[in-house]
Amino acid sequence: MRTVFALALLLAQPALAEDPLWVEVATVHAMQDSRTLVIVGEMVARNTFSPSFPAGGRIAEVAVQEGDVVGVGAVLARMYAVQQTQALRVAEAGLTRAQADYSQAVRDLERQVALLERGATTRIARDSAEDAQNIALGALTQAEAEMSRAQRDLNDTVLRASSAATVIKRNVEPGQVVGAAQQVLELALGTEMDAVFEVPEALLTQRSDPNIGLNLLHQPSETFFGTVREVSPLIDQRTGTVRVTVSVTDLPQGATYGDAVRGTTQTAPTQSVALPYTAMMAYQKGAAVWVVDPASSTVSLKPITLDRFETGDIILKSGVNEGDIVVTKGAQLLYPGRIVTFEKDVK
Repeated sequence: MRTVFALALLLAQPALAEDPLWVEVATVHAMQDSRTLVIVGEMVARNTFSPSFPAGGRIAEVAVQEGDVVGVGAVLARMYAVQQTQALRVAEAGLTRAQADYSQAVRDLERQVALLERGATTRIARDSAEDAQNIALGALTQAEAEMSRAQRDLNDTVLRASSAATVIKRNVEPGQVVGAAQQVLELALGTEMDAVFEVPEALLTQRSDPNIGLNLLHQPSETFFGTVREVSPLIDQRTGTVRVTVSVTDLPQGATYGDAVRGTTQTAPTQSVALPYTAMMAYQKGAAVWVVDPASSTVSLKPITLDRFETGDIILKSGVNEGDIVVTKGAQLLYPGRIVTFEKDVK
């Protein structure tokens, strides 16, 4: 029974191969391809400053909130200063003692000089008094330095604004222990703002309009513009994106730091070919399409290079020529040399 079935199948194949297969096709026409690129980013301050304490300690108070505008010298944060206060008191006591010792040494020297002029003392005693004054002066100088250092250490427990700024971010909270030079706050200097985007690396290779259309997500109807100011030379290893900074030329009313912003730009028009995704086939070396020879109505497999995928279509970089007839439906039933028939282009 199996032998009879196999023989019947073999006898039927030539007849089937001679019958043209109906397929749908599309004629290749190059088109101007310009893409609209849309990506979401964040509004940031153009110039920022992150103040920090010069020494470590525990935060006692953060005196500002995000969004506060501060002036020069405004208190931003304080650390607990028990040790610094005690050190200052010790330095004050040492300075008072050194001042008293120096004053006494000055009087002793003056007395020895007066006695020497009357011949009531010796030059050795006078020189000893002068040496004592110099020693007292050295001790006084050291006490003044220790006083200055103690006062500076106490002042360093209070963080103040060095210029007018806006508080963008609080990085610490009361009770937190911070190290020396650890960022406590992030401040925005001035009013200029930029839009920052994390752009996929592949998009950077495409030529595009340098002018970027911008819309705040909470104000989608209001469009403003910017230009690319900086492209980071580094690629984020986690996301494969590159940071692109866009300078905003006409900032809208109500824009604040951290607002989500949508950027839109157009790529430069290029010649490309679009085909239905059903035209693409796979073979051992990659992607291909079936191309119909209009003279013989036979098909052949032609390798293609893809640019990208779009909804329902594939965009080709190369592989087909203007006027080629490509099979778009029924491709899975074809083999090289298969005779096909078709009526019109269907995409």
